This record gives sequence, structure tokens and C-alpha cells, in this order.
Amino acid sequence: MGFLQGVFNTLSLFPFIPFILVYMIVLQRNKNRKQAFGLAMDVTTFFLLFSVSALFNNTFQSKSGFYLILLMLLIATGLIGSAQNRWKGKVNGKRLARAVWRLGFVAMSFGYVVFTFFGILSYIIKVT
Repeated sequence: MGFLQGVFNTLSLFPFIPFILVYMIVLQRNKNRKQAFGLAMDVTTFFLLFSVSALFNNTFQSKSGFYLILLMLLIATGLIGSAQNRWKGKVNGKRLARAVWRLGFVAMSFGYVVFTFFGILSYIIKVT
């Protein structure tokens, strides 16, 4: 169990590693770049969720980063689902989940870069 926890922590700390691994494995098996990129995004979003919430908690001395990200994902689900209902007259759950999950990937990737930058910057300021 300790080994799995270590692997999970490492992949959460460096979420670009699962992205590269999944992309290469799927590309090697299927030779389809679009499918490989999509699956790599989907897997990496899971690790980004934990990584960005930890970086948020560390940056703002908070304990609510995970719940704040989940709240944003739920709000995005409601907004996109409402727009889908207005345009099509019904909500396609599979497309809705995929859209929210992939938008979450983009937003959390940006958050990962920003919070990592601010974390390093604050560490440098504290040390000097």
C-alpha cells in the first residue's frame, strides 16, 4: 500500500509525467494522436485535481482547495448543461462530462503553472 501511495504522490506532484506516459502508450498502440491526446488529458486531470488543490492550500494557507475546485467543476457543469439544454433541447451527459473534465484540464494546468511559480517565488523571498 505504501508503494501505491508513493506512486500516486509522485504522479500528483509531477502531473506532466502521467500525461507523457499515457500519450506515448496510447500512441504506440493505436497510432491515433487525437485519441492519445484526449486520453492523456483525461488521466492527467485526475492528478491535476489533487496537485492544484495542494498548491492552492499551500499558497493561501487554506484547507479548502479541493472543495473549491470541485465547486468550480460543478458550476461549470451547470452552466454548460444549461447551455446544452437551450441549444439542443436536451442534455447529453457523456458530452457534458467530457467538456467539463477537459475544461478542467485546461484551467488546472494553468493553475498548476501559476501556483508553482508563486510557490517558488514565495520560497525564494522567505529564504533571502
